Amino acid sequence: MNRTGPAGGSRFLFDSFDPNTARIEAHERVSEERWAALDYRLGHIEAALERLERRLWLMVFGVAAFLLAQGAEAVVMAALVR
Repeated sequence: MNRTGPAGGSRFLFDSFDPNTARIEAHERVSEERWAALDYRLGHIEAALERLERRLWLMVFGVAAFLLAQGAEAVVMAALVR
C-alpha cells in the first residue's frame, strides 16, 4: 500500500498531521475571506462615491442654469426698458 492510501480514502488516515501546515492553510483561508470582505466594502464605497459625484454635478448644472436664467432675464429687462 502506498502512502497516499487507497483511492477515495481520506488523506488524514494515512498522512501524519502537521500543525504548521494546518495553521498556514487556515491563515490563507482567513486572508482570502478578509480580501473578499474588503472588496465587497470597497464596491459599496465606490457606488456611494459615484452617487455623490452625480449629485454634485447636478447641483453644479443647476446653479449654472440659475445664473444663465438670471442673465437672460436681465438682458430681456434691459431690452424692454429701451
